[in-house]
Amino acid sequence: MPHALIVDDEPDVVGWMEKVVQAEGYTVATADSLRNARAQLVRQSPDVLLTDLKLPDGQGTDLVRDLETPQQTEIVVITGHASLDSAVEAVRIGASDYLVKPVDVDRLLAILRRQPKAAELKSEIGELRDELRSVGRFGHLFGDSPTMQALYDKLSRVAPTSATVLLTGESGTGKELAARTIHDLSRRKRFPFLAINCGAISPNLIESELFGHEKGSFTGADRQHRGFFEQAKGGTIFLDEVTEMPLDLQVKLLRVLETGTFVRVGTTEPVATDVRIVAATNRPPEKALAEGTFREDLYHRLNVFPIHLPPLRERGTDIELLAQQFLRELNRAEGTHKSFSSGALAKLYEMNFPGNVRELKNYVQRAYILADQVVEGVEPVESLPPATQDNAGLVVVRVGTPLAEVERRVTMATLEQCGRVKRTAARILGISLKTLYNRLEAYAATDKAREDGSGAQPAEAARGDLASAPNRVG
Repeated sequence: MPHALIVDDEPDVVGWMEKVVQAEGYTVATADSLRNARAQLVRQSPDVLLTDLKLPDGQGTDLVRDLETPQQTEIVVITGHASLDSAVEAVRIGASDYLVKPVDVDRLLAILRRQPKAAELKSEIGELRDELRSVGRFGHLFGDSPTMQALYDKLSRVAPTSATVLLTGESGTGKELAARTIHDLSRRKRFPFLAINCGAISPNLIESELFGHEKGSFTGADRQHRGFFEQAKGGTIFLDEVTEMPLDLQVKLLRVLETGTFVRVGTTEPVATDVRIVAATNRPPEKALAEGTFREDLYHRLNVFPIHLPPLRERGTDIELLAQQFLRELNRAEGTHKSFSSGALAKLYEMNFPGNVRELKNYVQRAYILADQVVEGVEPVESLPPATQDNAGLVVVRVGTPLAEVERRVTMATLEQCGRVKRTAARILGISLKTLYNRLEAYAATDKAREDGSGAQPAEAARGDLASAPNRVG
């Protein structure tokens, strides 16, 4: 039977919490001070430690250092301070979650019912370490370079906690794969993992996608819609390109992080939520802060545990390991036995791959298609020329490329040139900000269709946008 230790100097709080915890099948010990809590720890190590932050003789977080096997105990800090700054610090040093007074019973029950337990998660992480040594894989990520080993250490530490994570790194470095690995190694892994690209959805729709809407709340809302914060209950939400989120929505996201509640579009009734946030951006957050497009208070809420994903050029021999893995996947899918020549592998190290792992994967697929049995390598036909003084800002396309694809390349290249600041890119392209958002939505839908195997073509996905953008630059 699992054991819980409740540490609080308020008898009423201890009394009702003890009843709730016992009803969930735990044996319970209680203490009203650090001294009494330490005595209880000597008697029996708890599976769950629920401790008030401020105690008569010190900080509840001091008990973390007294645990004989802290990796096998779920540590939950209880605080009466609305700012939660000290609770966030507790998460940094080992606490897996926090509760705000007055304690919400549903959140407490969710913590008690979480599976698997901390010890099981540690065992799974150990198994992943074994897999890393044998095949160079850790969760959804591949690579065994020193920079990736350091990344895996951070993922292993933060995954079992409920800390909010901010992933940074260049486009194509695997931020969503890192987020999925965090989710799969957490106590939330049996609940949904939902990803949303904040930069690919128009400002008019993203609030509804995140928080849902009531029937009749706007034109076309013919039924109630459950947003991501309801769909992902108990799980993880991955907010990609979070620095592209509209400022008014950033305020609402901040409120969710502070209160654990949100409001559907078209109502004022708060809805409780229990999700973990993992956010990501491929542009320096400090730049967005300086430009005034990203709120500083939201940045500090999301940046509880920052993790940077290294670019491919800093990963040494991982480039060959990844290329071989992508080729194995293609051989398995197509029933072939193609292999790289030594010259092809040597050529990989000579290439820059500004698109990182995503670009490498596309390169391997093209080389595979053109090869018979031995993959000799092929020039990356879609790559942009190096940005020099003579050709900086150029996009090279082949004669006969569909206009929709030309428009897509020019749009995305302009967006990258502007540091992904959409308002600036729209002004340079001579289109409205709404039209730019429509294009990005169409491109994202096309990419998803390709991944799902539906075969949608760029020209088809963007055709509606072409009609609505008479000032097209191409």
